[in-house]
Amino acid sequence: MKHQLDFEKPIIELQNKLEELRAQPGKHSLGVSFEEEFKLIEKKLEETRRQIFQNLTPWQRIQLARHPKRPYTLDYIHHAFSDFQELHGDRLFAEDRAMVGGFARLGSHPVMVIGTQKGRDTKENILRNFGSAHPEGYRKALRLMRLAAKFGLPVITLIDTAGAYPGVAAEERHISEAIAVNLREMTLLEVPIIAAIIGEGGSGGALGIGVADRVLILENAYYSVISPEGCAAILWKDRANTAKAAAALKITAKDLLELKLVDEIIPEPLGGAHTDPAGTAANLKAHLLHNLESLQGMTVDDLHKARYKKFRAHGQFLEETKPTALATPLAPV
Repeated sequence: MKHQLDFEKPIIELQNKLEELRAQPGKHSLGVSFEEEFKLIEKKLEETRRQIFQNLTPWQRIQLARHPKRPYTLDYIHHAFSDFQELHGDRLFAEDRAMVGGFARLGSHPVMVIGTQKGRDTKENILRNFGSAHPEGYRKALRLMRLAAKFGLPVITLIDTAGAYPGVAAEERHISEAIAVNLREMTLLEVPIIAAIIGEGGSGGALGIGVADRVLILENAYYSVISPEGCAAILWKDRANTAKAAAALKITAKDLLELKLVDEIIPEPLGGAHTDPAGTAANLKAHLLHNLESLQGMTVDDLHKARYKKFRAHGQFLEETKPTALATPLAPV
């Protein structure tokens, strides 16, 4: 099995045993049937798969979020949307193929769909810049959002990026300014916005298209200000602590929902989205439609107020008040 993850080894071993049995004749040389043994291994395989995937650690979920066979933005657009018409260019500098977007239809609703896109092989990864957009990618996204607002179309964003491109060229063209402008403009957009984190949700690169009225996340996706590897390198000076950092960061879907940083978790098939892309896309579509229909009855003023309240409420902290020391009275002169 290609792209085997460490924690999947018990599953792979059982699958290999099943394959060996299938390759055998119908009966053992002594006339014993393999059917009973086959059923026992099949049952054990199902139990093992369920036990592993229902008890994943944060780091294991992050590995699934990065799985090279996981569906990407264009895969979900193909399965969950119809009539997609891709638009190109930011009208300022260039076309960025790490950011895709255009008009589409979600069910019966015309929408503008925008998302970060990774590549499947070396050639496509170079074309898509590994899903890390340049400033022109965020400016293209903003152009499409403004176009959507002009025609009164809801905006749907699909987030799957390790982060915005951190190279010299991106800095020269003001990547931080491009993302900051998107944050401001998305808060003021006069149409409903729904964001869905479908894989990696890394840093400002994700947030640049993530300011939304509803933020959804797939079960094995993550959303974080920094990668677990980066966090481990900073805090422990050693990337061997990556799994420890992943747990401490609270960046998986369940933690994010508890912290009220996302609104809903979209279930994935047992084993991850890559085991059933069409089924995962159907789940995504159902959740997008449900949230879109709940938002479309709201006035622009109500959208703005709810959006402002939502993001102002982000973040949790503890405040400790220390008793003030009593002033020592001055001695009489």
